[in-house]
Amino acid sequence: MITQNNPPVLEVKNLNINRNATTVIENATFTINKGDYVGIVGPNGGGKTTLLRVILNFLPYTQGSIQLFGTDLTKFSSWQKIAYISQQATNFEDQFPLTVRELVSLGCIQKGHLGRKFTPKDWQTVDNNIEYMGLKDVANRRIGQLSGGQKQRMFVAKALTHKPELILLDEPIVGVDSDAQEKFYKKLSDLNIKYQTTILIVTHDLASVFCRMSKILCINKNIEIANITQDLDTTQLLKRAYGDHFHFVFHQHSCKGEFPHDHP
Repeated sequence: MITQNNPPVLEVKNLNINRNATTVIENATFTINKGDYVGIVGPNGGGKTTLLRVILNFLPYTQGSIQLFGTDLTKFSSWQKIAYISQQATNFEDQFPLTVRELVSLGCIQKGHLGRKFTPKDWQTVDNNIEYMGLKDVANRRIGQLSGGQKQRMFVAKALTHKPELILLDEPIVGVDSDAQEKFYKKLSDLNIKYQTTILIVTHDLASVFCRMSKILCINKNIEIANITQDLDTTQLLKRAYGDHFHFVFHQHSCKGEFPHDHP
């Protein structure tokens, strides 16, 4: 998807991030436009999770600037436009009492409206999102009974209830089998292609990045961003992030999205 002419969703300029007296990110400048589907890659400890947490204003940065939807991060307040799914999102007890439908419904709760009663329209949105993420058959199942892939799709369904324009995901499919990974990536592709939802995902699945996504953001203290095109020199790009010893073998797989029904 060509997004260069779309408005910027995230603008980072001359960003430095220090943690515990160590420089984690150095002099980073990049722009993410509406409709971009960005794979964030790099070696462990390179700063991927830290970058997401700084963008979300969970951690401070040392120097530079960050703008979300044209507003400086220090003044940004429209957090309902953004959804975040962390590495720990699926870590809960197997006996956790909520069902899939109940957990997804929590996405309807907005700040300042905690006591508001859910309307039939709210529940329709919940059910539509559950169906969209392929979870209709397990909607009334306790969330502790789900597989890893189902849990991740459930949290995306929850995020979709407030119609985010930007979704950030931090290694959402670690430990998930290959079939579940494929379903998960297809649903994200559908969301991105059909609704131009901007997606940033931290992942080690390089094959899916080059097969499905429009941009790659390589992080190892320094940040390099590139459009994923046929003439992109992937080997040199990845060696600059992972080191000269890195060797990437690409395995082609199905990349086509599918649109079973309209997103609410």
